[in-house]
Amino acid sequence: MQEIIRQLEEKRNRARLGGGEKRIAAQHAKGKLTARERIELLLDPDSFEEWDMFKEHRCTDFGMDQQSIPGDGVVTGYGTINGRLVFVFSQDFTVFGGSLSEAHAEKICKIMEKAVQVGAPVIGLNDSGGARIQEGVASLAGYAEVFQRNVDASGVVPQISMIMGPCAGGAVYSPAMTDYIFMVKDSSYMFVTGPDVVKTVTHETVTAEELGGAVTHTTKSGVADLAFENDVEALLQLRRFMDFLPSSNREKPPVRPTADSHDRKELSLDTLIPDNNNKPYDMRELILKVVDEGDFFEVQPGYAGNIIVGYARMEGQTVGIVANQPMVLAGCLDIASSIKAARFVRFCDAFNIPIVTFVDVPGFLPGTAQEYGGIIKHGAKLLYAYAECTVPKITVITRKAYGGAYDVMSSKHLKGDVNFAWPTAEIAVMGPKGAVEIIFRQDIGDADKIAARTEEYRQKFANPFIAGHRGFIDDVIMPHSTRKRICRSLAMLKDKKLERPVRKHGNIPL
Repeated sequence: MQEIIRQLEEKRNRARLGGGEKRIAAQHAKGKLTARERIELLLDPDSFEEWDMFKEHRCTDFGMDQQSIPGDGVVTGYGTINGRLVFVFSQDFTVFGGSLSEAHAEKICKIMEKAVQVGAPVIGLNDSGGARIQEGVASLAGYAEVFQRNVDASGVVPQISMIMGPCAGGAVYSPAMTDYIFMVKDSSYMFVTGPDVVKTVTHETVTAEELGGAVTHTTKSGVADLAFENDVEALLQLRRFMDFLPSSNREKPPVRPTADSHDRKELSLDTLIPDNNNKPYDMRELILKVVDEGDFFEVQPGYAGNIIVGYARMEGQTVGIVANQPMVLAGCLDIASSIKAARFVRFCDAFNIPIVTFVDVPGFLPGTAQEYGGIIKHGAKLLYAYAECTVPKITVITRKAYGGAYDVMSSKHLKGDVNFAWPTAEIAVMGPKGAVEIIFRQDIGDADKIAARTEEYRQKFANPFIAGHRGFIDDVIMPHSTRKRICRSLAMLKDKKLERPVRKHGNIPL
């Protein structure tokens, strides 16, 4: 018995040491934590239960039978974040560069399957050199097995990828199928083909950071949702983020007690909208003043800035916020913002998170670049997402809601549950000036006539009352009462049920 215990401890110590002191020191020298240190920082103290610590690869080619480390380059198991169950895998770059083998993939698949069964989120801490070349097709099969589990878990439990090192080739497609991708600046990157291949094929010279670094993917491609300064900040912010999400699609998001009164008035909102309706204002100010304690977790803040998405709480309950941002492109919808918001709406709908939409949109962005890029189909994604969405939907039109963009932004016609407008709201087919120049094109040469007609149009249509007369707006509210009205609406909608026709799935315009 004593000998078995000695062997057990020996194997445990070997597994905990990963690739050895020298490689751990190299990892630290890059400003990176080890796989186990990351799990320790992410999870509640002493909550981690590790699985498959002794699992090893089965490869005998290219001398691999002489190289075997318990755990095989990934630490897997479960623990808690703020007392709530999560499953986690953390790739160990000190062991074979974190490369994925058949056994490595089996460990990941095991926790993913269990997470779906028990209804708990899956968090992947990615730091891997890719497929283990010595295993050939077996490692590729391992990736495909992980991909299948990603699809099976989609919409069932939240899946979060934290890229904390390299992630290249086929390895990128597992994070791409998860719900959120976070990255660490200067130490993580994602790309399908690396800089050397790019140079060979296209003769472009580019660094790994420029090609697929955290800044690239959070500002240019939109592949990643947030970039953090270092491993520690990334993991602490991930703990905060997980607090907004439910554990699975079988439950509602967690409710956190708050001292922020539901009927708090915010009088400064009465002067938020400028007198000149072409002058921008910061929609974030509205969001921060309306939500609980000014706590707003924005995702993709550096990408498609003309729309804001993120999580907050109203009376302790998690809500998803979608808001046009007049500070960027006047708040117009374009390809990037439509895709960004559509994906966010679909996630909220999958996980029972009510959606609050703040609208100030003059329309879709015009131009050949948008039309050639497929704005018709991409804009339809957002329309489809809102129309398909069955969670409580509350909409507040603060200023402009013109044309098709009015319809798309969670209008009453797309089964918006409660639709409010501020007195400054302008709901019309298009802006007064453009409308008058079409209706009265014969008077275009007469500036005074056009000005008079524009003012007439503004008085008649550029206000919330026509929509209110038809019941498309439930009430015109004072800006300072926005928080109270949203909280009351959420309370009324908490047991909302909306059944959809039976079907395998819809065909979203991808």
